[in-house]
Amino acid sequence: MTSELIIERRTPLPVTPEDAYAWHVRPGAFERLVPPWKRIEVVERSGGIQNGSRVRFRVHAGPASFAWTAEYREVEPGRGFTDIQVDGPFDRWVHAHRFEPGGDGGAVLHDRIACDLPLGVRVGRECVARDLDRLLAYRHALTASDLAMHAGAASRPRLHVAVTGASGMIGSMLIPTLTTGGHRVTRIVRGAAGPGEIRWDPTGGGLDPGALRGIDAVVHLAGENIAAGRWAEASKLRMLESRRTGTRLLAEAVARAPEGPRILVSASAVGFYGERGEETLSETSGVGTGFLPEVAAAWEEGTRVAETAGVRVVRLRIGLVLTPGGGLLQRMLPVFRLGLGGRLGTGEQWMSWISADDLVGAFHHALTEEAVAGAVNAVAPGAVRNTEFTRAVGQALGRPTPFPVPGVALRLLFGEMADGAILVSARVLPDALTRSGYQFRHPTLAPALAHLLGRTGRAA
Repeated sequence: MTSELIIERRTPLPVTPEDAYAWHVRPGAFERLVPPWKRIEVVERSGGIQNGSRVRFRVHAGPASFAWTAEYREVEPGRGFTDIQVDGPFDRWVHAHRFEPGGDGGAVLHDRIACDLPLGVRVGRECVARDLDRLLAYRHALTASDLAMHAGAASRPRLHVAVTGASGMIGSMLIPTLTTGGHRVTRIVRGAAGPGEIRWDPTGGGLDPGALRGIDAVVHLAGENIAAGRWAEASKLRMLESRRTGTRLLAEAVARAPEGPRILVSASAVGFYGERGEETLSETSGVGTGFLPEVAAAWEEGTRVAETAGVRVVRLRIGLVLTPGGGLLQRMLPVFRLGLGGRLGTGEQWMSWISADDLVGAFHHALTEEAVAGAVNAVAPGAVRNTEFTRAVGQALGRPTPFPVPGVALRLLFGEMADGAILVSARVLPDALTRSGYQFRHPTLAPALAHLLGRTGRAA
């Protein structure tokens, strides 16, 4: 046995080799292909993908991190490129990305990684091989589904989209999804605006309508974090006002913008429905009672001024977003990996979830599908009870889930947020998405977790 590893994967793609290559060389492709269970930051780039250009990034592994510099070589437009490790943890790293002609006018994505472990070591070779195999399995699945999504909207014009909350969990996933599809993205930021950015003040100053000239669509994601900690009266007020005031000011600017946006997609939440027990909920179901329904209703009401002005407004009521890169799942994983996970409360409450890839797919669908308007539930069709959700996470990790957390303990820890956000039961259906033709990548929970946690390929 040598220290050399060779990992290969081939996957058919629903587009031509030229289209597959174009997706990979557009801005955001590197970020889009980083698995959500890894934390990798781009530090510096010198040019795009062309012979001799380089990208320097930092890979975080627990409390440690290391730098990696890659150089692009053997660039053949429409057919492929190779990245070589110039500086990094391996003695040698050569990753060839090829886009070969396939059947029926499609392509075959062929990745080949050839590397030598540091100092010729053999210990841990199989572990590295499994990690690289699951990396390629994730990347190929995502690439194929993203290309299919963009191909489905190929007849529609590429959009210039402005995004608030661009640095948040959803924004950091959505922006590279849009840019790799050929759309242009401008960030709307609260601080000093850099080149190509738009400044706004969501607390009262608003946004200059003239800054939106030439923008086709606005995606509104900004708002105070609902799950940052216990709800105190001051924090609840910030959560409410950041959505009520900020959304209204943004919608007013959209409505007044000369030659401005014709589409506004605003985030909302399934918290709109509140505690509903066993009731099955669609977009036509009424608002619930309690703090989160109050916030969501105010959030959505803020968009009315744009709708009145003739802008197509979509209010995406987002469910529990599944990604190990943030949100509830990220917080659960350390405990569940130790085998200490368990149901919350009785476990009978319904959880309406959506995979990270389907969430960005829902935003893309809302932007590009003219028939979509009004309230849209951004949830998978397979809502589950908390007991089933807990069991599925444990099975995906290969761990037992024997330790339930009583409702009384959650109330002691989180106060009002326990009943308002953690133990709440809402069985929400994606009726509007389904009717408008959206095709879910992950309609059921177990395959979604397997993809997001890298449990496909040999790692399974």
